[in-house]
Amino acid sequence: MKEIVGIQFKNASRVYYFSPLEYKFKVGEYAIVETVRGLELGKVIIENRNVEDDELSHELKPVIRKANNHDLIIEKKHEEMAPESFNIFKKYVNELNLPMKPLYCEYTIDSSKVIFYYSAEDRVDFRELLKLLTPHFKTRVELRQIGSREAARVVGGLGSCGRVICCKTCLNNFDFVTMKMAKEQGMSLNTNKISGVCGKLMCCIGYEHELYLELKKEVPNIGQLVKTPNCACCKVVNVDYIKKIVSVQENPDGAPVRYEAKQVSLVVPRNPNEPDCELVVTNDVSEEPVENVDEVFAEKEEDKGKKKIYKPFVKNNKNNKKKKNNKNDKK
Repeated sequence: MKEIVGIQFKNASRVYYFSPLEYKFKVGEYAIVETVRGLELGKVIIENRNVEDDELSHELKPVIRKANNHDLIIEKKHEEMAPESFNIFKKYVNELNLPMKPLYCEYTIDSSKVIFYYSAEDRVDFRELLKLLTPHFKTRVELRQIGSREAARVVGGLGSCGRVICCKTCLNNFDFVTMKMAKEQGMSLNTNKISGVCGKLMCCIGYEHELYLELKKEVPNIGQLVKTPNCACCKVVNVDYIKKIVSVQENPDGAPVRYEAKQVSLVVPRNPNEPDCELVVTNDVSEEPVENVDEVFAEKEEDKGKKKIYKPFVKNNKNNKKKKNNKNDKK
């Protein structure tokens, strides 16, 4: 067990754990911590509490100290300076015609560094840009490239649902999302329809993944054969997992008929404890099944007790005699 305090930084929804040392923090207070970017001011989201060692993914860094009023004044001053500095950054980027999209800038709490964030598809040679920025700000200048998801979180926007994107409002961490999740939920596999403003698969696909795995145990899958009140055996052509509605093809020339999942039953019942079958391709040559020795001997004993009836093949015998006679005549 280790004592932690959860701290969140601006323009980042993720909460980072730090060691509070002897300090006691309350939610809403500010602390000075050291990160890869330098000294930063962070807001306390999780007050002092103990967590298991398994919940920690890395070694805890200690908190430097509690933030005071002077730190908050400096932070407010930096926020006022940031828009003007960012405009200068964009100006030089446009002059040099660099393939990068400026996002925002920030200062460290000790004013020793100004950091400019941008997004780009490939690596950018910004050495000429640094030569223009460093004399202007007369401090250390750092340029950081971030991914498309982080860029969407900073810029914001509206999703296909019409609401503000989740990473801007409520999403703390970016979970792993795959195309298989979209397929299991019956979504369109067109990447344009299931991608967010960042160009990646929508994070909300992973929200209901566990729910759909549970619902698929109660509802037949597409392609399975089921029995309905009007058909002894028909094929499932569509499934609504949320409403538990199954569409089946009772008539090959007719339209699909909809039933509730409880009104249909599988022709071959499925064992819920068995995992889904997977196709395994292998180069190993499968051996032929070995017969049971006792069964083989039992079959032979039964054959001995049976009388065998032989039918003479008269026609074949006549034909064979004719063939022999023809050979003798030729000789």
